[in-house]
Amino acid sequence: MAEPAVEIAAPDLGVHRRGNSDIPGVTTFEGARPGPHVVIAALVHGNELCGAWALLRLLEREIRPWRGRLSLAFVNLAAFDAFDPGNPKASRYLDEDLNRVWSPATLDGPRRSRELERAREIRPLIERADFLLDIHSMQLPAPPLLLTGVTDKGRRLAAAMGFPGCIVADAGHRNGARIRDFGAFGDPDSPRTAVLVECGQHWARRSVAVAIATCRQFLAALEVVEPRLLERLGRAPARKSQRVVEVTEAVTVAAGRFRFTREFRGLEVIREAGTVIAYDGTLPIRTPYDRCVLIMPSRRLAPGFTAVRLGRFLD
Repeated sequence: MAEPAVEIAAPDLGVHRRGNSDIPGVTTFEGARPGPHVVIAALVHGNELCGAWALLRLLEREIRPWRGRLSLAFVNLAAFDAFDPGNPKASRYLDEDLNRVWSPATLDGPRRSRELERAREIRPLIERADFLLDIHSMQLPAPPLLLTGVTDKGRRLAAAMGFPGCIVADAGHRNGARIRDFGAFGDPDSPRTAVLVECGQHWARRSVAVAIATCRQFLAALEVVEPRLLERLGRAPARKSQRVVEVTEAVTVAAGRFRFTREFRGLEVIREAGTVIAYDGTLPIRTPYDRCVLIMPSRRLAPGFTAVRLGRFLD
């Protein structure tokens, strides 16, 4: 399969790069009335540009909260600065994946990397957030997904947003914890809630529109920005019935020679249990049940990485 075209450029963050808070890259606005602290994060991966464009749209259209606090965070600026449209995959991170270090043991441990230092720098913001939207994109062209975790609170927020149309209830990755699952976000008894959106292919123009629409619906669901201001981001996307995929397992690469049996892009439904979808070395990877849904098949197929997640649509 040919590499997807780079349809969007890296944006110029301008004055917004510094932000207005004690954390570089973070801009915070205060509403006139009490309310939740809402955080929208972009550029957790330096080559996923749609979130940066969405945050710029919020900043340039002067989207402000009428209650609570709204923080917009450009996260991995160092990796973003290394983005090269001639080699766009290279700047996902510099030393390690910033979205796999969000456990107290890792953050409080002695290990050092540029991504870990940045995670420690923005940790206070994440710990203060009542609601978090983390904007990402995907390697392959596929419909957008809203990843809610396994808690009911995540699904309730997704339902209130009404967009995107596919909700994925997943437990995360074996090779490290994501921001979305950090601390109270993963506690079903805490009201603090985080969701992660996968907007489409990394460098597709359509992914920017999805990122902006998701921000709009996130803010509308939380009722922290007046509707008249949200209109500056465009009309609300048409509400359609959402479908939920419950992820039952993640296929993690064990051998060094993982390969799929054919080209998968995501959300394929494999009709029969026992169908071979890949080989990990010589070990066949089979679907565990009928109508198995493939979630975000990966091209990063080194040992320890998630190759694909397997799930089923819930009624």
